Amino acid sequence: MAREGVSALRVVHGAALARVAGVDEAGRGPLAGPVVAAAVILNPQRRIRGLADSKVLSPAERARLAVLIRSRALAFGVGWADREEIDSLNILEATLLAMRRALLALPVPPTRVLVDGNRCPCIVDLPLACPLKAIVAGDATVAAISAASILAKTCRDAMMASLDACYPGFELSVHKGYATPAHLEALQYREPSPQHRRSFRPMKADGEPLTLPGQET
Repeated sequence: MAREGVSALRVVHGAALARVAGVDEAGRGPLAGPVVAAAVILNPQRRIRGLADSKVLSPAERARLAVLIRSRALAFGVGWADREEIDSLNILEATLLAMRRALLALPVPPTRVLVDGNRCPCIVDLPLACPLKAIVAGDATVAAISAASILAKTCRDAMMASLDACYPGFELSVHKGYATPAHLEALQYREPSPQHRRSFRPMKADGEPLTLPGQET
């Protein structure tokens, strides 16, 4: 799977705007698929109503807002780390790598970066000279981070739908790789796909049998 980010830029004639980028990720917890990050610089002259943490929005509302973000934001970028990188680095470092790639995908450099959570990606070696700040629950309180969470989530969901067509039988487009009972049951009877994270249980080779929810002893 390609890991290059995608980006877009809106030019506002005569506007001198502070380019504050919000950054968030989607896909840290699933058993399969990439972790995806987005960076969004909102345009204060083209406000988007209804921005919120992607987790509290319905799929239809996320899709609607994602279209508005892409059309109204001053700039956006998306980057990801694939399954192999997650397993070789660990999920935290892979998430920070995806965030770096999202920032690099921005067509203009931000003047400030606000990151959801308690860790910021290292950018000292990148062509970005701006301060970064981590904000716990920023996806619920900072509009640019909310926009990034929506864009990351919708992009990852689209990726998982494509992977579902490549690896049928796991219903990746339904649960997006998360550890639902149906997903765990499928892993009881099928070999993990190349998109399943080998460093995550139940794929992790720790000698322990897979236990479904409700079957704990």
